[in-house]
This record gives sequence, structure tokens and C-alpha cells, in this order.
Amino acid sequence: MILTKKVKTIAAATIGSCLICVSAYAAGAEKTNKYAAEPINEVEFYGNPSSSISAGVSVPAGSSYLFTSGTVPPVINKDGKTVYERYGDTKTQGIGILKEIEKQLKEKGLTLADVAYLRVYVTADAAKENKFDYQGWFDAYAQFFGTEANPVKPARSTVGVAGLVSSDWLIEIEAVAVYPKHHNQD
Repeated sequence: MILTKKVKTIAAATIGSCLICVSAYAAGAEKTNKYAAEPINEVEFYGNPSSSISAGVSVPAGSSYLFTSGTVPPVINKDGKTVYERYGDTKTQGIGILKEIEKQLKEKGLTLADVAYLRVYVTADAAKENKFDYQGWFDAYAQFFGTEANPVKPARSTVGVAGLVSSDWLIEIEAVAVYPKHHNQD
């Protein structure tokens, strides 16, 4: 019985001192955390200014997001005999997808300037020696982002994959947009 009281006392003291240490560490960490010094009030893109994409994006707390599902290329000629006649090459498909995403965003009161992140899946192109046509995708992207009309350069991942749901599709894109702060204050 005396042993049990001693064990309980030691356990309580140990737990208490751990809590004090954790509290002290948290208080000290809060003061030294340079990112906690100033709250983020608007979406901030960061990285190399000469890059066509952002290294990352900081989003203010309480922001609302819109996530698109993987968007696939529109049919340009349903009677086409080849993938290129039906959907176009990677660049054409990428342009078609970005126009579709632009429409989806518009329906929700957003624009491509509100896009913070893109995830892009590219498949090998038979017309390009069965290689990924990354340049075709980059050329499509450059028509919509980092332009005079839309200077935003979202963070982005481009991934080469073995295939998509349709063998005619050479590219599929997911977008994440952030509603401007004034939307959140209504």
C-alpha cells in the first residue's frame, strides 16, 4: 500500500513536470516561430520569380476552397479516326481542359487567377516516340498562367502516368482554387 502511494506520487510528479516542460516549450516556440508573427491575410505565392510555377502557396486560415475532380479533354471531333483528330495532341488537350476548368470556376464566382494548385497527369504520346509530351503541356499552361492577363503562377505537380481512363486522353488536370477573402466575409 505504501509502495502504491509512492508510485502514484512519482507518476504524478513525472506527469506534472512533463506538462510544465511541454507548456514552456510551446510558449517559447510560439515566440520564435517567424511564421506566427504576422497572420496571412491573403493568398501568397512564393518561389523563384523567374519560374513558371510557384514553389508553394500560403493560404490564410478560414479560407474557402474549390477542388475540381480530374478534368479530361473535350472532344473536338467525335468522328475523328485518331486520338489527335478526336481530342488533339497534349497541348490541344491541355488547352481544352484549362478552358473547361475556367468555366467550372466561373460558375462558382472564381477565375483562373484564384487557382493555387494544379495536379497534372500526362501519358506517353505515340506521336512523340511514346514519350511524355511535357513541353506540350507547358505550352498550354503558359497560355493561361504567368501572363499579362493572369500573372498568377500556381504551385503545380506534373506526373507522368501509365494511362488514364480513356486511351485517347493524353492529359488530365485537377485544380484547387481559393476564394478571395471578400467571399468569406459575406
